[in-house]
Amino acid sequence: MSTKAKKILEKLNKGPLTFGELIYSIRMGDEYSQVSFAELLGISKSHLCDIEKGRKKVSPQKAAEYAKILGYSPEQLIKLAIQDDLLRSGLAYKVEVRAS
Repeated sequence: MSTKAKKILEKLNKGPLTFGELIYSIRMGDEYSQVSFAELLGISKSHLCDIEKGRKKVSPQKAAEYAKILGYSPEQLIKLAIQDDLLRSGLAYKVEVRAS
């Protein structure tokens, strides 16, 4: 995802983009139903719904797996997964992720 696209999504969201919001945006942009998108990711529809709503966290490993399936940069999805975890913990840190 480009920086410009991320800024647009953050503006629409009125705040920082979360992992779930990005997944939802990808699903809607590609016109997938929750059922078909969940099948693509290898998870249940209810699990996808929980991810999109921020009720379930996603590990960095799963974020990388989803990125590969969806054709996105693993760094982007891993960063958001880690950032979400920090926010849930009440820690005000900003995450940067780079492949080594």
